[in-house]
This record gives sequence, C-alpha cells and structure tokens, in this order.
Amino acid sequence: MSEKHGSIFGGTLLIAGSCIGAGMLALPILTGLAGFFPSLIVFLAAWAFMTLTGLILVEVNGWFGKQVNLISMAGQTFGTFGRVLAWTLYLFLFYALLVAYVSGSGNLFSSYVQSAFSFTPPDFLGSLFFVILFGYVVYMGTRTVDLWNRLLMFAKIAAFLGLVFLGVKHIEPKLLLYTNSSYAIFSLPLLITSFGFHNMIPSLMGYMKGDVKRVRLTILSGSLLVLFIYLIWEILVLGIVPIEGKSGILESLKLDQEASQAISGILGSSWVSSFAQALAFFAILTSFLAQALSLVHFLADGLKVTPTSRENPWLCVIALLPPLVLSMIYPQLFFKALSFAGGICAVILFGLLPVGMAWKGRYMQNMTSAYQVFGGKALLGAIFLFSLFIFVFQLGTMFGHFQVK
Repeated sequence: MSEKHGSIFGGTLLIAGSCIGAGMLALPILTGLAGFFPSLIVFLAAWAFMTLTGLILVEVNGWFGKQVNLISMAGQTFGTFGRVLAWTLYLFLFYALLVAYVSGSGNLFSSYVQSAFSFTPPDFLGSLFFVILFGYVVYMGTRTVDLWNRLLMFAKIAAFLGLVFLGVKHIEPKLLLYTNSSYAIFSLPLLITSFGFHNMIPSLMGYMKGDVKRVRLTILSGSLLVLFIYLIWEILVLGIVPIEGKSGILESLKLDQEASQAISGILGSSWVSSFAQALAFFAILTSFLAQALSLVHFLADGLKVTPTSRENPWLCVIALLPPLVLSMIYPQLFFKALSFAGGICAVILFGLLPVGMAWKGRYMQNMTSAYQVFGGKALLGAIFLFSLFIFVFQLGTMFGHFQVK
C-alpha cells in the first residue's frame, strides 16, 4: 500500500478555520431580513457554488503537477492579463476584508465601553487601538502570529460552544418562522466571502502530495462542517433577535452592528451576551491577524522584499494604514466592505476566473489531470452565469439600484 500523506481531518479543520471568522458575525443580520427558511436556500446555493468552484480549482491545479498559487494558474492560462487580474483582485480582497475587520473592531469597542461605563466613545478610537496593538503582533512575524492564533482559536471555539449551550433556552421558535423571501438575495455576496477557502487549495494539494481524491474529500467535509456551524449560529441568533424593535435585525443593519451586539442588546447584561461579545472579539481578531499577515507576505512577494524573522515595518504600514484610514473616515463599513469583498473580488477570483481557466484549459489547450469536475460545459456555463449574476447584483447595490428598505 502506498503511504498516505496529509490528514483529511486536519485538512477539514484548515478549511473550517479559513472560512469561519468575522464574516460569520454579519451573516444573521443580513440573512435575518429574509428569515431563516428563505436564507437556508441561499446558504445551500452559496455552499454548492463555492464547493464546486473549489473542486474546479483542484482540477486546474492538477494540470501543473506541482503546488502553484491562483496567480500562477491565471498567468499560465490567460498570460499577463490573467496574472495582473488575479494579483489586483487579491489585493482588493485583502484590503476590503481588513477594512471590514478594523471597522468591526471599532464598533465592538464602542459597544463594550458603552455597556461597561455608560458612555459611547467614537468608533475610531477602538479601531486605532486595535490596529496599533495587533498590528505590532503582525510585525513580530509569523511565529508570533501563529502562537497568538492558537490561543485565540481555542478561545473562539470555547466562546461559541458556551454561547450555544447557554443561548438555546432563549430561542423563541416563532421568530424562526418569519419570512420575507425578497431580501434573501442581499446576503449572497457575504455568503460567498464566508465560504471562501479557495486560497487554501494549493496548500492542501501540497499537504496531501497531490492526492486528488483526499483533497476532494477534505473540501467536501470541510465545507459541510462550515455549513453546519453557520446554520447553528443562524438558528441561535434569529431565534433570539426579532426583526424589528431596539437591537433588532433592521436596527442592527442600519447601525452597522453585528450579531453579538444584537444579542447583547436583546438580552442585556448576561452570560449569553458576554459569550457573544467574546466570540465577536476572537472572530474579528483571528481574521484580522490571518489576513493582515497574508497581505504583508503578499506585498513582500510582489515587491520582492527579502523575508526576515520579523516583518518589514513599511510593509506593515502599507497593509494596515489604508484600512485604518478608511474605517476612521467611514466607520460604518463592516457590512459594505464584506459585501464588496464577496460580490466583486471573491466572485471573480473564485467564480468567474476558475470557470474561465477550466474552459480554456479543457477545451482550448487540451490540458488534462487525474481529476475533472463532472458536468462538462453545461456546469461551467451555469456557474459562470451565477457568478455574473452576483457580480452585477453587487454592482447594482453599490450604485443604489438595489437597496434594503
């Protein structure tokens, strides 16, 4: 028997860890407008879409016989245009996510101070403190970020389990029966971001020594675990937080407040609220550290900066200053930045681009690998149209043609 490389269980956790972060905090607020059952359909659609495009990237990666990143795949398939497009969109995606996390940290800081000391500081103070303190952790390098991330991931899991355990008794089933299907589509861009694990695929291919069968099983099990956790979170929040009223779904959306703040507003000072705020803090922080470090490394690679034990301080400034400035000027950017990241950047990088690469490689360049996604041209065409629909809808939302009323 040949030796098996890489653990499916370990790979499953890698995918879950890359998906479950600060974006999860926004999901119940945007999906709550439509209600649980209409949102369930959108969740399944987003899960299927992102899982299929992930499997398409596995196929494309298999053409090269070695571990390559998405930028290299795009460059090989579409030349300089593909490489520049992927590079630019990656940069926008990183920045959009960091803007969301920095903005979310400011809102969370203000909410915590208000509940603890009965006055509301400006959001920018929280964002500034957050970026300076944890930006320094990023500057200290990968090893320091890794150690912090392990501790914070453990705390995030503990906070989530505690929240579920204590929050179940506060669920009101009648709240889960609310429906307004016309709003379901507005959550699609955020869901695309929330199921985004595609940047992990080259690492998984290397981790499992190109064993495509095990990589496929890992993607399916990891994405299903993420879907399961998201649905538990949805039931918990939408079963506690009503649509209207103080701290309800509508008010939270207007005030750019995520789900933990809504729970705290409904239940007041309680253990459930404390666990919800802890989950929010750890989710934003783990996402921030991972994306900030990734952006610094991305910039270092693109600008040919020699790596050292600590990160280049100027690269840290380039990575973190623009998101900080944007979040200070426009503090209520949490939902908008996440939707832009998903509806524009991620849907092109992880939807349109993989389909384009698969089509050109299969049917124009005669590229083959050990694995090909089922469905042929019909499936690729359907995924392309779905991606284009999300992209156009997000553009329309940004320019005011589609709005939540």
